[in-house]
Amino acid sequence: MTNPYAQLADQALADQLPDPTQARWVLDGKDVELLPLLDAAFKPRLAHFGRSVSIHVLNNIQNGLCPEDCGYCAQSKVSTAAIRQYKMKSDEEIFEGAEAAAKGGAVRYCMALSGRGPSVQRAQRLGDLIARLKAEYGMEICLSAGIMGDEQAKILAEAGLDRLNHNLNTSESHYSKITTTHSYQDRVDTLAAAQRNGIETCSGLIIGMGEESEDIIEVGFKLRELETPSIPVNFLIPIEGNPVTEDGSLTPERCLRALCLMRFINPRAEIRMAGGREGNLRGLQSMGLYPANSLFVGGYLTTRGDPFAETYAMIEDAGFEVAGQGKGDRAAPGFQLAGQGALLRPDVAATPE
Repeated sequence: MTNPYAQLADQALADQLPDPTQARWVLDGKDVELLPLLDAAFKPRLAHFGRSVSIHVLNNIQNGLCPEDCGYCAQSKVSTAAIRQYKMKSDEEIFEGAEAAAKGGAVRYCMALSGRGPSVQRAQRLGDLIARLKAEYGMEICLSAGIMGDEQAKILAEAGLDRLNHNLNTSESHYSKITTTHSYQDRVDTLAAAQRNGIETCSGLIIGMGEESEDIIEVGFKLRELETPSIPVNFLIPIEGNPVTEDGSLTPERCLRALCLMRFINPRAEIRMAGGREGNLRGLQSMGLYPANSLFVGGYLTTRGDPFAETYAMIEDAGFEVAGQGKGDRAAPGFQLAGQGALLRPDVAATPE
């Protein structure tokens, strides 16, 4: 009888897609054993990326004030989340963020702006920023700025933008349940504009928004069809005030199975354990490094995340290495306990005289 784990690994190493039955088994199979599944996903990850983990830092350079109704986002017009709204940050603030990212050892500095999409004038300002950031810090630059066409994409490409992020988020059939002010096709068209103008694309999904397993599978196959080299896998963060909140599906095992599936479908892509990893994978975060080879550090658009030292410790304790020998702070070596306070339990510690 064929070993299903070995078959998935061999297919991925040969750039062959799993069939829909295999994909559904990865997500929902009752007889799936997690450790063999992670080991199978690790084989193509190791072949294409070794044990390296790329660190990305995200700077939310424009917050709120958004006319879109994305139900998962605290910046949308339909959210009542208690966030501070601000227009585009000053150049000085953006450069300060880039300097901190560079000192922390990030290989990529990601800038995100709320809103439907940039005007040509805004694209020109962003292009100027991108050119100067690359000249100053040498990091790759990724931009997430909403819907755009060839005119904006050409400006950004000429400025040297390395990647344009625009997540598909969910399947086409599920899309109208989370967003109605723009379409799934708008997102596909934005990615196509970036590719036509020579910009690498970054596009992924959010899991935990009431979707079915078929929706997750559909997005994975669509990203393969679009030849997407960078795939962030986000796990819904339940922000109070958002219309779309947790659906109860996100156990650590479900998250790990989804990461494995994305690796099997897209074996050569950079798979990022992205938003919500800390709160949804919890104690199994390091296991996600077997299928995934990239992380955000320091937070997301509107929510906090683990700092550099804690993240680097997690990576290195699991036997992986930070890409480019990141220069960020490390946790002190030796015995570590979460939280703060004395080592001895209060009920056994002697009272100081």
